[in-house]
Amino acid sequence: MSRKYDYSKLGLIAGLEIHQQLDTKEKLFCGCPTTLRDNEDSNFEFFRYLRPTRSEMGEVDRAAAEEAMLTKRFVYKAYDTTCLVENDEEPPRELNPKAIDITLQIAKLLNMRVFDEVHTMRKIVIDGSNTSGFQRTALASNDGYIETSQGNVGIGVLCLEEEAAQKLEDKGDSVVYSLDRLGIPLVEIGTEPDIVSPAHARETAELIGMLLRSTGSVKRGLGTIRQDVNISIARGARVEIKGVQALDLIETIVEQEVERQVNLLDIMEELRSRNASVLGDIVDVTDLFAQSQSKVIKKALKKGVVLAVKLTGFAGLVGREVQPGRRLGTELSDYAKKSGVGGIFHTDELPAYGITEQEVESLRQAVEAGEGDCVIMVADLKERASGAMQMVIARARMAINSVPEETRRGLPDGNSAYMRPLPGAARMYPETDVPPVVVTKERLDAVELPELLPQRKARYMEEWGLNEELAAGVVSKHIKWFEGIMIEVPNISPTFVANTLVNTITKLRREGKLTHDFDIDLLELHRSVDIFKLIDSGGAAKEAIDVLFVESVKHPDKSIEEIARKLGLGDERKNNIEKVIENIVIQKLEFVKERGMGAIGPLMGEVMKELRGIVDGEVASSLLKKKIEEHLDQEK
Repeated sequence: MSRKYDYSKLGLIAGLEIHQQLDTKEKLFCGCPTTLRDNEDSNFEFFRYLRPTRSEMGEVDRAAAEEAMLTKRFVYKAYDTTCLVENDEEPPRELNPKAIDITLQIAKLLNMRVFDEVHTMRKIVIDGSNTSGFQRTALASNDGYIETSQGNVGIGVLCLEEEAAQKLEDKGDSVVYSLDRLGIPLVEIGTEPDIVSPAHARETAELIGMLLRSTGSVKRGLGTIRQDVNISIARGARVEIKGVQALDLIETIVEQEVERQVNLLDIMEELRSRNASVLGDIVDVTDLFAQSQSKVIKKALKKGVVLAVKLTGFAGLVGREVQPGRRLGTELSDYAKKSGVGGIFHTDELPAYGITEQEVESLRQAVEAGEGDCVIMVADLKERASGAMQMVIARARMAINSVPEETRRGLPDGNSAYMRPLPGAARMYPETDVPPVVVTKERLDAVELPELLPQRKARYMEEWGLNEELAAGVVSKHIKWFEGIMIEVPNISPTFVANTLVNTITKLRREGKLTHDFDIDLLELHRSVDIFKLIDSGGAAKEAIDVLFVESVKHPDKSIEEIARKLGLGDERKNNIEKVIENIVIQKLEFVKERGMGAIGPLMGEVMKELRGIVDGEVASSLLKKKIEEHLDQEK
């Protein structure tokens, strides 16, 4: 259970970095499409090894240097929709003008000062997510703000940059990436550290997200928007937590990072009171475990070693919880894993994992550990184990002195795990292959502000008669389709159109009739319009909307009219509706004579069994009533 904190007394300050993909047809530096592919469609792959480069000042960024500790092979899957720019075999082209215009519109929404020229920079990234070893990013504007319930939150920077490649698989010594995502334009919005509580962080993220969606020019769906959260408390350190995709998680992320830093500060005070130290003498204890029954150690000893280090005064603290389910030992293990090991053992948790009490005692004697000391142990290939021990030593020394500045990875439960040190200025240097873009006053003035989503929702409720739930659903994701359909098919029910876009598609996904990741974008607007035109003209009933959508996605090469004919929804069968109802009444004539007009209800089941999807229920009921009345009149 997390503790409750007075965030003001703790001196909490936080900021957000929001990364949002833009909905352009082409990528940022080439003409390739921005659609994602099934990795089974890859028709070519290659691999690279990446190394850090020096900045203009001759410095190597500390984060890049740590990433280079473990040599990894990066494998890239290419497609017939990717080109030599993604492969880093051809220089980038000029910045996508459509992406620039969207960025300028976002800058206006955020009350920002737009620069006269947009210059592209290179940002060193050697985790394999870019084939070149750097990411291209262009600073477009600064010095903006948004209004929140806690006062204005400053918007420090707005950048236009290329999306990274998508990681498909991490095999340890190699990582597989897909190039279909690499180069999709995205904006990075960085707030000032004006956020004062977890709830305020969520409010700020929601407000920025609303402004972005109001443009109608951003991609939607899982992975298209990511939030990084920068958090610190007065005696702690600035920590960047990356990759928070769910808005619901932002509050928890902030709460649990505050808790982590508070607990690390408590551990630091306890270590200092014990005069704790880390001498850093690494001891080879392989022989002690020659007969060990621990599966991890037995596997490691086939080719590797067992190394150990003593942490003086750390007993009981390595096993202390710093976040729910995560301990100081977990933090040490995260650092060790940067060298490629699977994890560490420590005496706060031993004996366990097949390691006996006698082996633990022998281990403590081998490193001359006293009762108040903790011993860290790792079993792996010698080079990996040695690197892991060095990382553990470095992190343990930090535990005595301060909360370390870090970049961490957001976890699904609201915790976080170490990724790398915070990057510095040495990671940036100019991009010489991309010319700057001049932003004239005329170009900026021509950028119009969009109608914000709350105002659009209110207008839909008033103008189209949608209830609040449907209006919210439409403005959340389906503006272009809803408005396009209503313009082209003005007499159709707005509620029917909205319900189809918001609820029917979700139902079809849930039933497995559409793929889980189906998006209305997969069905071109004119085909959606054709479906609603068919229904409006009486060529198909409203009940047929689900099957028409499904078949339209299955057969993109066929027109809606062809699909309707194949389903038996065309004019020919429409003209036979009365004949079908007439035949049903004749077949059940004795029942009709017996029940009179009371036969309508039971016979409707038979009618709709034949005509579902061809005629509306109300129309069928009216026709059935008419036919029954005709036959009853004949009997009189």
